[in-house]
Amino acid sequence: MKMTGAQIVWEAMLREQVKVVFGMPGGANLPIYDALTQYPQIHHVLVRHEQGASHMADGYARVSDEVGVCLVTSGPAATNLVTGLATAMMDSVPMVAITGQVPTSLLGNDAFQETDVTGVTQPVTKHNYLVTDVRELAQVMKEAFHIARTGRPGPVLIDICKDVQNDSTDFVYPEEVTLAGFSPWQGLDEQALGQAVTLIEQAQRPLIIAGHGVQMAHATEQLRKFAEKTEIPMAMTLLGLGNVPETHPLSLGMCGMHGEAHANLAIQECDLLIGVGMRFDDRVTGKLDEFAPKAQIIHLEMDAAEVGKNVHPDVALIADAKDSLQALAAAVPSGRHEAWMAQIQQWRADGEERDILRAEVEELIPPYVMRQLWHATGGDAIIVTDVGQHQMWEAQYYLHQHPHQLLTSGGLGTMGYALPAAIGAQMAAPNMPVWVVAGDGGFQMTLQELGTLAQEKLPIKIAIINNGFLGMVRQWQQLFYGRRYSGTPMLSPDFVQLAAAYDIAGRTVTHKEEVTEALQQAQDHPGPFLLEFRVKEEVNVYPMVAPGANVGELLRRPTIVQGPSGVTPAW
Repeated sequence: MKMTGAQIVWEAMLREQVKVVFGMPGGANLPIYDALTQYPQIHHVLVRHEQGASHMADGYARVSDEVGVCLVTSGPAATNLVTGLATAMMDSVPMVAITGQVPTSLLGNDAFQETDVTGVTQPVTKHNYLVTDVRELAQVMKEAFHIARTGRPGPVLIDICKDVQNDSTDFVYPEEVTLAGFSPWQGLDEQALGQAVTLIEQAQRPLIIAGHGVQMAHATEQLRKFAEKTEIPMAMTLLGLGNVPETHPLSLGMCGMHGEAHANLAIQECDLLIGVGMRFDDRVTGKLDEFAPKAQIIHLEMDAAEVGKNVHPDVALIADAKDSLQALAAAVPSGRHEAWMAQIQQWRADGEERDILRAEVEELIPPYVMRQLWHATGGDAIIVTDVGQHQMWEAQYYLHQHPHQLLTSGGLGTMGYALPAAIGAQMAAPNMPVWVVAGDGGFQMTLQELGTLAQEKLPIKIAIINNGFLGMVRQWQQLFYGRRYSGTPMLSPDFVQLAAAYDIAGRTVTHKEEVTEALQQAQDHPGPFLLEFRVKEEVNVYPMVAPGANVGELLRRPTIVQGPSGVTPAW
């Protein structure tokens, strides 16, 4: 069957089960958009900025477990994707980005809106292609989706010259892909498995740190069974939240720079540390040469390049996390660590005494909003956060129960991620409640996607934590730069009026007593709803690991002494 290159793009997406594409047309991808009129099976979402398209594809992929797809034109449109590609690359999100390119006859001539997008994006993609021959296009499309989803997932970019989109060829879509040198699946090493079992049997104070890879491997059930059989407590990375319910007795919550104190102290005192689907990044380890100083280390990781990159393990199981956890659970005997669990519970109790929610605070503070959001949603919503203080408060005070419940930019720390990623998430899970949690700074970076939200008529709820600052940077300036607030005070619009301009309902909240009612009002509203919480300005995220410190050296609030009238924790 003869097809144009533009038709081949859509035919390939049909075969890859693509249902939604996020993008914007332009001169160099117009043939592809013209061909879209022949493919009503695929829903196109018109974005307001190309960066939004990449974050939407990212959010869609994280929730759906499918490859997210975005489509933009050449030049500035293609370069606008870079932040989203880097976000997906750092967090191992499967994505295919398709960009239009100038005709092959103009390549390298600095033609209008020409950019070497494959050169620009090479460091932030798993692989990329420049297609200059229509006969190669079907094979490239097949390979791109295969690479994006296979092994450790990641973004792949396909740059297609405009004349290739117009040229015709016989369309034959490959059924399988064989790529020389690309063999991401490794079998479990039995010798390493035996060594790991021995270390687990000998450990008196074992600890698991579980990351995003557990969810990507669909191994949350295997993680829980292994931990319960061996009675090993579990700390989570930021992206690992939801690996097991945070109310599980073995869950310690988040560890790292703003992790729970008891989780960080457990890292420093454990005698065996089992890292599962995580890469020992600096936000988890703190000062590397003082990380887990008493522990032998087992690393369960699919990507061999991550093993030993930061922390050198005593044993490495380089395989799919589900396979590794199943094998360990079958091989190890049941275990109990009563003294170790008692010590952790003592640390946890001390942390609860320092919790800001135990204080009689009359002002509207962000941790209170996050805990009330958890109550209002019953802990059963998809929460998409931006980056900053609110992100850490959400991680601490919203108790995640399910995988893929928290979507956030972990590795790159991309401000502006939340609103567009939530649109992608809602498209992937139309029957789930989706909440955006953003700061006043990050929200203003991509707020134009309110237009996309309104056009698609999605029932997303938005909670803006407005403290009048770039809050996390302000916290660092307060603690380490003598309270010199250089460049961080921020003037914001009236976000509720801004939402109204898009015909989106909203409400401003200024007092603690309004929070519960406002959250319920937003949830009851059938369409999108924006809540602006004007919170107390100078509230800090604690605990905190200072720069250059190990994860056990924590800046913490003082213990809050309960007064004669009694203080009830706001749980």
